[in-house]
Amino acid sequence: MRNSPWQPTPLIYATLALHVLAIILVIAEPAQWRWALGAVLANHALLTLLGLWPRSHWLGANWTRLPAAATARNEIALTIDDGPDPIVTPQVLDMLDRYAIQATFFCIGEKAAHYPDLCREIVQRGHAVENHSQHHRHYFALMGYSGFRRELQAAQDTLTTITGQRPLFFRAPAGLRNPFLDPALAQLGLQLASWSARGFDTRINDVERIKAKLLDDLCAGSILLVHDGNAARTSSGIPVILDVIPTVLAAATTANLRFVTLRHALS
Repeated sequence: MRNSPWQPTPLIYATLALHVLAIILVIAEPAQWRWALGAVLANHALLTLLGLWPRSHWLGANWTRLPAAATARNEIALTIDDGPDPIVTPQVLDMLDRYAIQATFFCIGEKAAHYPDLCREIVQRGHAVENHSQHHRHYFALMGYSGFRRELQAAQDTLTTITGQRPLFFRAPAGLRNPFLDPALAQLGLQLASWSARGFDTRINDVERIKAKLLDDLCAGSILLVHDGNAARTSSGIPVILDVIPTVLAAATTANLRFVTLRHALS
């Protein structure tokens, strides 16, 4: 899907230039080392903040909405993270079948290896399985290029072997990253995808609050994020995704919006 070689963003070019200038300054004027160090540290702080902003485009290409052609077709995408889950995912699949909706499941390679039949069923029912890393590590955003490359390649191998379908998209755990992720994605031909709206449904168990977050500014081109893995439960023990999806689908139907997978939105 992403076949072009890595192209640094203007910010990354500026970062490289800043480091070179800082070195030159220290060599030419050693007494100015504090200014050089301060500039470099400020730059690193900026990069860190941008890595904590999942929808940022400053560190590399990032789908926060569907492409213009898909938006013109009134398409939106429902993306579902952190599965497959042996309890929740089958119920989600049945619900999507009832509404004839296609969704994109960002699966964790390690979980897919534990539940390969369920992962295959996702694809067999017409949905897409994409890369959500092999282990979903909490320190994912602290990795370097080699660590990113190993983690993403492991998930690519796992998911492709199980489903027979090579992932085209990647979503970072919690959406967090650093400047080394984009060159790793380019090397593996993966496109980073975040979202336009998410319900925080791994932490919030108030269904109405989640619905409000997802439906605020719902329009063509939207990419919605919910979770089948690590899903919060309502007070009655029901995974919130199961209460949220029908309302979201009804609102989309009323607005004449059509759900597609991210890979379909490429066409």
